[in-house]
Amino acid sequence: MKPKVYFTDMSAVPGKTLLDKLRKLMKAAGFEDIKFANQYAAVKLHFGEPGNLSYLRPNFAKLTADYIRELGGKPFLTDCNTLYVGGRKNALDHLDSAYENGFSPMTVGCNILIGDGLKGTDEVEIEVPDAIHIKTAKIGRAVMDADIFISLNHFKGHEATGFGGALKNIGMGCGSRAGKMEMHNAGKPRVAKKACVACKKCLKQCAHSAIEISSAAVIDQNKCVGCGRCIGVCPTDAIHTSWDESTRVLCEKIAEYTAAVLRGRPAFHISFVMDISPDCDCHSENDTPIVANVGIFASADPVALDVACADAVNAMPPAPGSKLERSERKGDHFSTIHPITNWRWTTEHAVKLGLGSEEYDLVEI
Repeated sequence: MKPKVYFTDMSAVPGKTLLDKLRKLMKAAGFEDIKFANQYAAVKLHFGEPGNLSYLRPNFAKLTADYIRELGGKPFLTDCNTLYVGGRKNALDHLDSAYENGFSPMTVGCNILIGDGLKGTDEVEIEVPDAIHIKTAKIGRAVMDADIFISLNHFKGHEATGFGGALKNIGMGCGSRAGKMEMHNAGKPRVAKKACVACKKCLKQCAHSAIEISSAAVIDQNKCVGCGRCIGVCPTDAIHTSWDESTRVLCEKIAEYTAAVLRGRPAFHISFVMDISPDCDCHSENDTPIVANVGIFASADPVALDVACADAVNAMPPAPGSKLERSERKGDHFSTIHPITNWRWTTEHAVKLGLGSEEYDLVEI
């Protein structure tokens, strides 16, 4: 049988809010079939880069956390630190950014844990059977310590993967700094000498004697293992990644990391197809949505969920003034705005890994 993807639109009438519709959708999609009693439940979402206003509203996270508590579970919100320099590079800045965007224990009704620790180095290595690009995925420890995994995804465009949905939120989002390095790069980190102050913090952090200091730090590419710890400790952001992995391999690595996160425990996925900006929420800005708001989707199958959301967006006309409307290209909306990539590279590889199906039955609630 085809997996079911459940859907509700964005319409609301007096006495019926979007939060009411979300709860009804979750129940219909089998949320209560999960045995939450006395289990730790990780609710993975993107807290939004400061300056970007298209991230998910904290209200959706609160309803999810409250629902888990009603079912006897112990929820916490989580995300892992970023590889790039920004407002979520370490756990302290990450939490400040979450609070700035409205996510706090007081507003969402549960605690927030940054999955890979203070500097992005608290990780667990998980083997991925049938992977072709990685031996082990490096996942934030708090994410893997949870008994149950719930993903809340803001569905939007992405410049390297076509779109960001369930698979990207899980695979890339749960990778530690070393994991993100592995997915994004074919090479190793490098030093911008003009920005380096020779403070030696990276030298002390490196466990592989790959760094030497003279007037500036130099990384020996033969000794470096690409763990990214030097990036996390550099006070001047002089150490950077090359971002040189091919988009197809990046997409396939994301699927492999998703497999590491999901296998062996109950999981449930919700995607909010609204404020569909052309680029990732990691940007410190958000452009005009490429189409109008569509609705909320939920499924136990993350592959079917991503395909259903993409199909729904592709069925919509371009929004006036959007990057999609301005493009002279035609066809798949995400390939139109980001022609260097193909989102099906991720879903097709996820199917090969046993994560789900590209076919689905849509059930409207």
